[in-house]
Amino acid sequence: MNSSSSHDVYAVVSVVLILISLSVHEAAHAFVAYRCGDTTAKDQGRLTLNPLAHIDPIGSVLLPFVLSLLGGYIFAWARPVPYNPYNLRNRRRDEFLVAVAGPISNLLQAFIGTIVCAFVRIFIVSSATFNTPVVVALLILELYVYLNCVLAFFNLIPLPPLDGSKIFTVFLEGEALQRYYELQRYSMAILFAVLFLLPRVIGVDLIDMYLDATAGNLYHLLMFFVRLT
Repeated sequence: MNSSSSHDVYAVVSVVLILISLSVHEAAHAFVAYRCGDTTAKDQGRLTLNPLAHIDPIGSVLLPFVLSLLGGYIFAWARPVPYNPYNLRNRRRDEFLVAVAGPISNLLQAFIGTIVCAFVRIFIVSSATFNTPVVVALLILELYVYLNCVLAFFNLIPLPPLDGSKIFTVFLEGEALQRYYELQRYSMAILFAVLFLLPRVIGVDLIDMYLDATAGNLYHLLMFFVRLT
């Protein structure tokens, strides 16, 4: 398989794994909102692991596909799960819980993926089975862990429409909170400016540095655990 074909396969596998990871992420938001008293997401068919209910053509498919072809960190987002904060039993507490549920689900996926990686590695070592399907399965699992580490910390960035922005609102009140809500009307423009324009202007990719310090280090720590098995 030539280099171009390998990049294409990597990109396709990355998108598939991202769709799975984001589906769990968004279903977690919907589930916590439902448990906190709001049925909006459930009523709109978002309390499901079906990727078709959550997919965003740009954020879930196109962007991660292009980034995987270019190399470096891969991040993505899905369609935000709708909820009515006025239906929540304890609005301030529950808004925080709904927001943080998504990143936590990605961390859980990363930890579960790590455990499965460890078992696969034990099987390979103990049985001396180095056939292609098993090795490929291990590589896919490692990619799954990596992507979920990145998705968890990327979504914690306090920029609309990412989950970190909703977590950030818990610490705002009055006029500051109202201005922050008004800022969300320009959320996608702000996000794309920070992701793609700011690094060109200041010559430093702050998002990349942040993800390297958080998601990157967590991934290496988890893979270190796998290698110890």
